[in-house]
Amino acid sequence: MANQASTARLAVLIDADNAQPAIVEGLLTEIAKYGTAHVKRIYGDWTGTHLNGWKENLLRHSIQPIQQFRYTVGKNATDSAMIIDAMDLLYTERFDGFCIVSSDSDFTRLASRIRESGRIVYGFGERKTPGPFRTACDKFIYTEVLVAATEDESSATVKRMSAKELRQDSRLINLVRHAMEAAADDSGWAGLGAVGQIISKQSPDFDARNYGYPKLSELIDGIGLFESEQRASGNGKALYVRRKPSRKR
Repeated sequence: MANQASTARLAVLIDADNAQPAIVEGLLTEIAKYGTAHVKRIYGDWTGTHLNGWKENLLRHSIQPIQQFRYTVGKNATDSAMIIDAMDLLYTERFDGFCIVSSDSDFTRLASRIRESGRIVYGFGERKTPGPFRTACDKFIYTEVLVAATEDESSATVKRMSAKELRQDSRLINLVRHAMEAAADDSGWAGLGAVGQIISKQSPDFDARNYGYPKLSELIDGIGLFESEQRASGNGKALYVRRKPSRKR
């Protein structure tokens, strides 16, 4: 799986009007986990000054700016340009996946269409991103965690939630429990990798970093309702998890 991800050919399309320059370092680092960005394009009206923050990053990260004039005040022509280019790239059949960077719900249908063609869609946007776009992606990453990853811990934007706070999040607890039940063997143990895959399918925007934990294993441990153990697997080790047995009175 890791090898397949590292060789995946990705097209990265960024909506400059709906993404902040501060994410660029974390964004490209995150994308590298899923494959290699063979195309990196960013769309906006570069004749103005509102995108100056992005201009400083383009050459350093080899991101190609695509000029899109604003023909009408209050209307965003960037969306149409991105959608047209995405479809052109899709028809070349040269890419395994697409990274759409925007908090705009207008890309919901695009994400769905790309997935219908058997390609993976990674979405990147702020927490305010509408639900339909998030769920239309195979995986959706909040850009707030990307900014936090490149900042000092003292200024990180995502704070670690306590065990009490995690347990009060019924959606989180249900996601983890149901995934464990679906992946568990007869003894109740489930491989962490399988648990993570099931959670991602059920909730594309799930990410342990949203709760302030770098990894899923640390998040599950932080909840305090589950136990884990390492087992030999091939040439390495694999982590297994299950609900803590009820204490006998």
